[in-house]
Amino acid sequence: MAAPEFSLLIDLRWCLDELLAERVIDHRSYNLVMTSRREKGQHPLITISDFGLPNPYEPEQKLTLVWLNQWLAKKANLPVVRIDPLKVDVPAITQVMSFEYARSQYILPIAINAQEVLIGTDQPFYTDWHANIEKIIGARAYRTVYISPLQINRYRQEFYQVTQAIANATNVHKKAAADVTNVEALLQLGDNTNPDANDQHIVRVVDWLLQYAFEQRASDIHLEPRRDTGKVRFRIDGVLHTVYEMPVAIIVAVTARIKILGRLNVAEKRKPQDGRLKTRMPNGMETELRLSTMPTAFGEKLVMRVFDPEVLVRSFAQLGLSGKQLTTWHTLTAHPNGIILVTGPTGSGKTTTLYSTLKQLATEQVNVCTIEDPIEMIEPSFNQMQVNPSIGLHFVDGIRSLMRQDPDIIMVGEIRDSETANMAVQASLTGHLVLSTLHTNDAPSSLTRLHDLGVQPFLTSATILGVMAQRLLRTLCPHCKTAVTLSADSELATQWQELTQPWRAPLPAQIYQAVGCEQCRNTGYQGRVGIYEMMPLSNTLKKLVAEDASVDTLKQQAYKEGVQPLRLSGAKRISEGVTTIEEVLRVVPLT
Repeated sequence: MAAPEFSLLIDLRWCLDELLAERVIDHRSYNLVMTSRREKGQHPLITISDFGLPNPYEPEQKLTLVWLNQWLAKKANLPVVRIDPLKVDVPAITQVMSFEYARSQYILPIAINAQEVLIGTDQPFYTDWHANIEKIIGARAYRTVYISPLQINRYRQEFYQVTQAIANATNVHKKAAADVTNVEALLQLGDNTNPDANDQHIVRVVDWLLQYAFEQRASDIHLEPRRDTGKVRFRIDGVLHTVYEMPVAIIVAVTARIKILGRLNVAEKRKPQDGRLKTRMPNGMETELRLSTMPTAFGEKLVMRVFDPEVLVRSFAQLGLSGKQLTTWHTLTAHPNGIILVTGPTGSGKTTTLYSTLKQLATEQVNVCTIEDPIEMIEPSFNQMQVNPSIGLHFVDGIRSLMRQDPDIIMVGEIRDSETANMAVQASLTGHLVLSTLHTNDAPSSLTRLHDLGVQPFLTSATILGVMAQRLLRTLCPHCKTAVTLSADSELATQWQELTQPWRAPLPAQIYQAVGCEQCRNTGYQGRVGIYEMMPLSNTLKKLVAEDASVDTLKQQAYKEGVQPLRLSGAKRISEGVTTIEEVLRVVPLT
């Protein structure tokens, strides 16, 4: 049957007739769907996909909603577009038409510029709205695309709801006087109202914001006030994305709401504050947030670090530790006493590595105690203590206290001063296994860093079992990565040689490059994996450390003993097709 030339609202019978005529389904499947109970008002393609009917064109697959969407869009001669909520200008598209009009006409604007409006629909043959659209969008042209019914129903509801909530909150609570923390003080005359953090519209915005961040796999949520508008940004796979701009009054109210939930001092906006918040999703999954506020030129900035339990405690295979490196790590953590350091910059996955390791070590036979600032995630198998400077509880006091708690394993959140470093050394000398983090660029530098903090070289050599430096690399999107054959004179081959100098790793026959698709938001990457530099201290290295040898000397000896530097670990991931040369150079720059 050819596509109709008149306006048609497709229903279940029409779709089944078409599928039967094209021999996609048989009469038995037709009768099964038609005679079964179905949800009222549901899109016919969703109903059909729920039955899991066999797909004659792909014998190993079923008639999924994805396949049916492609089928219907092809009949209507429309491209299929997947909505990426991170790239939709929600305030702009919701101004194009009202929610009621969009819902009644089965459409949703998804992109807008000065020349064109892109309109999505899940009813491609319904054209009644074509006659009125020019009056709505003015001189702009419009283009129609097909959107999955699941996406269009969900985002139509979400986009208009959050826009309405922000608009209502803005109308009720207009910005009055700028906060005293605002460097650029401004007094608005004639209005003395302030945003109310408990307003129902603000509550709705906060709820949407947090669920949105969890769905997008954000590791951090930034609320940043500016002069006129505030920005909401998510860090996804290590890269920040601006996801929404809202009036600064709403950013202030949203920040206040989250501070109330996190039990922070809402009235205090002049000093940085730290807190935590636990959330429970509708599906029952609990996620912890670490809150941090900071006074800026235009008001109080809030950053929420997301600690997803499924991400924070992971298997070593998921972390990227395998082979010789994993064996070495197991050997190090099997020692009854000594210090093991995990090093790297902020956001390199040190906490995840330590938590995953402690989870493996925390058996019924051992007592695992931690001192953290703050506790990243509550873990029932550990005894966790949080630093609290306001009552005089610092890392040093915490370690001193833990040593009287009959511990087997102690985790110190971070060695940041000489007192903490020396107390960690004392703990290891008295028969405890101590795990901690340090901020250095590579493993050998950690040893000299301890000396800079005041630890005597002979104590370092006596207590340090090993050091592991790590970074997180974005992994290539499996849906769009493209293989590239390397020739010796290509630019990529030159980059490979620079990356692997002076170790001269052999040039792989082919590598993969990032392309970008809808699945990865056109970034070319999806997810992250760790790369590691594992340096156990041999007797020779211990002797050099005791003699206070230079970093270069330590590096030469470590590499001579087979320690694989971060750049070579990255090169291995490139040759395995996991990531790209550009990504390794971004994370581990050439020195």
